[in-house]
Amino acid sequence: MAAAAVVVLVIVVALVVLVASLSIRLVQQYQRGVVFRFGRVLEHIRQPGFQVIIPVADRMVRVSMQTTVIGVPAQGVITRDNVTLTVDAVVYYRVVDPVKVLVNVRDYPSAVLQVAQTALRSVIGKADLDTLLRDRDRINAELKSVIDAPTEKPWGLLIERVEVKDVSLPEGMKRSMSRQAEAERERRARVIAADGEFQASRRLADASRAMANTPGAYQLRLLQTVVDVAAEKNSTLVMPFPVELLRFFDRLAGGGTEQAAPAGPGATEHAGPGLAGPALGPVTEGVAAAAADGDGRRPAP
Repeated sequence: MAAAAVVVLVIVVALVVLVASLSIRLVQQYQRGVVFRFGRVLEHIRQPGFQVIIPVADRMVRVSMQTTVIGVPAQGVITRDNVTLTVDAVVYYRVVDPVKVLVNVRDYPSAVLQVAQTALRSVIGKADLDTLLRDRDRINAELKSVIDAPTEKPWGLLIERVEVKDVSLPEGMKRSMSRQAEAERERRARVIAADGEFQASRRLADASRAMANTPGAYQLRLLQTVVDVAAEKNSTLVMPFPVELLRFFDRLAGGGTEQAAPAGPGATEHAGPGLAGPALGPVTEGVAAAAADGDGRRPAP
């Protein structure tokens, strides 16, 4: 009897262990459990921890709630302005409804990948090249909205983020864009240089007016120029001669000659307004007459 009781006890313990192994399930913190009882989904979603199900009648499927990242393979796309590109992207999504993910769609990672490829071709085909290169955030937002529309409510998925990762341009287009960029930079450089010249001319005009109102400023500027040139320790010193000083000597010489009287009956006036010269001798008068006649020969005395 004792031996039979031991055998029965062992059998009972084995049955308990077997039932426990069939009925107890462990759900991780990042998972949710969906129980199917005779093929029908139970409304209660099993939370993380140990969960008990009915053996044979129940089947529990664990669904990961973590954010999943999938890479969209490079797609050959023609933009709205007829430029052929190769574009790839990255999609971030997570499960928000485990029941819909299991019931409404089969192999949802593959389904999300196919939707992302189709949306990438559609959105890039509606945009031009400049928008794709300059306004990448708007393209990403449009991709997110297009992919999220068929996946959130029907499939229980949430598209968190979509980003265009790389845009490959043809070599000819790269060269054209490089030439365009160089031309744009050259245009900006010329505009900046012209603007600088215009501002400098206005400053010089203001300076000239200020110096015209103060005659002594010319002499001070001349002395400053001499100091700047002498600081270089040059062996040759070039002295600029002010035009105002020439005009002063011209006025002084003109005034002195106008006050001078003719020397005698043999004196004559020199050609030129306001200037007088000494009397010419006979030989000089002959040379002047010949030069006036244009023969170029000196007459005999």
